[in-house]
Amino acid sequence: MLALLCGGQGLVSPALFDLTAEEPQAATVFVEAEALLGRDPRMLVRDADDPRLHANHASQILSVSAVLAVHACIATALPATFAVTGYSVGEMAAWSIAGAWSAVAALRLTDRRARAMDAAGGTQAQLGYVRGLARGAVDALAGRHGCDIAIVNPGGLFVLGGARADITALCRAAESAGAAKAALLDVHVASHTPRLATAIAPFREALENSVAGDPRPGCLLLAGSDGSRVFKAAQAIPRLAAQVAQPIDWATTLQALGESGVDRILDLGPGHALAEMARVALPETRSYAADGFHSLAGLRDWLSTAGRE
Repeated sequence: MLALLCGGQGLVSPALFDLTAEEPQAATVFVEAEALLGRDPRMLVRDADDPRLHANHASQILSVSAVLAVHACIATALPATFAVTGYSVGEMAAWSIAGAWSAVAALRLTDRRARAMDAAGGTQAQLGYVRGLARGAVDALAGRHGCDIAIVNPGGLFVLGGARADITALCRAAESAGAAKAALLDVHVASHTPRLATAIAPFREALENSVAGDPRPGCLLLAGSDGSRVFKAAQAIPRLAAQVAQPIDWATTLQALGESGVDRILDLGPGHALAEMARVALPETRSYAADGFHSLAGLRDWLSTAGRE
């Protein structure tokens, strides 16, 4: 079975929409993103001087737009049965792909999510990552520097959130403690940490006021936070809302995909980080990234033939 992975924020680049920029199937996504951003997203990502480019609000909308644009262009080539899940804000796209809401609704809810997180987290927070230390050592560093683990990834990769100065100090301390790598991420909000607890209620209200359908037949929707299956949207909305202030166990989500019979994975982006993590967690699964294809025609061809490999 094929699994689609929907990436989170932090990977905005000028090439974000290279595959989809001129595709008519993605036009609705670009129109709605422009309405929310105040500028055509295809132009925004190419303007390094635009101060909105790496702000949390724009980053979330751009990331979800990139995923939804790719999906719009390949939807007719997808098999009848597939799984989908999302990493952080990528869950907004995953729910849309599963049929819970339209692409337009997904972008509007992403806008509400980002605004609620900004109001709760202020402007001096950041995410960083540590690779190559044991969980106990990372927990100790987080406690010492007033930070929190935000995401647990496979391969000993941890994402942490906190005040910018504290995360910067934590990364330096982690490298001194023997981490293979520790650095800041281009995400200016402490996602998935208790710092954003006050964002849960307004985001949940927005979700509950949306018209969310259950996953369509043949689509296995897994929560990105822990890999649990979403059968009923209404029952899963509280968990989706709480995700903004609670840690994500992406390593367990990938394990759940493997246990569900997934044998090939397509990372819809942005970037290819999720495909790389899938190769670590599920080495027997064929994992590819959409941005590794030179054209949408090539990607559609792979989707139509991969099941016969």
